Amino acid sequence: MRFAAVDPHSRETMTFDWGSAKWYVQPDAVPGAGLSFGEVVLNPGRGHDRHNHPDAEEVLYVLSGTGRQMVGDEEPFDVSAGDVVYVPRAVFHSTVNTGWAPMRLIAVYNPGGEEAALRSLPDFAAVPPGEVPRVRRE
Repeated sequence: MRFAAVDPHSRETMTFDWGSAKWYVQPDAVPGAGLSFGEVVLNPGRGHDRHNHPDAEEVLYVLSGTGRQMVGDEEPFDVSAGDVVYVPRAVFHSTVNTGWAPMRLIAVYNPGGEEAALRSLPDFAAVPPGEVPRVRRE
């Protein structure tokens, strides 16, 4: 098997009203991969609804920006660059960008594949590999 770096431009971008996601490593796209690894961008003042992943745990690493994170029934807490959030399997959670700039996160699902559910969201649109998503102003 030949190993090489994943070219970000070779992967589609998932877009939503709240932001976008690009999955670099997925079990169905990278031979031998058992997890999913991607970058998520939350637009200013936006976030994703409370949800869970019944069959996977998730790790979030905040690359930049500031936000509020909810995990389980606990009080939401502030997160910023360098913070790591662990979400156990089937636990409800949400992330909201509280800053004026995009919030960038690394997301990991174990086992991988949970990102496929994002395609069923009503505001989902795919941007083909190599194309740049367009940003809309409200």
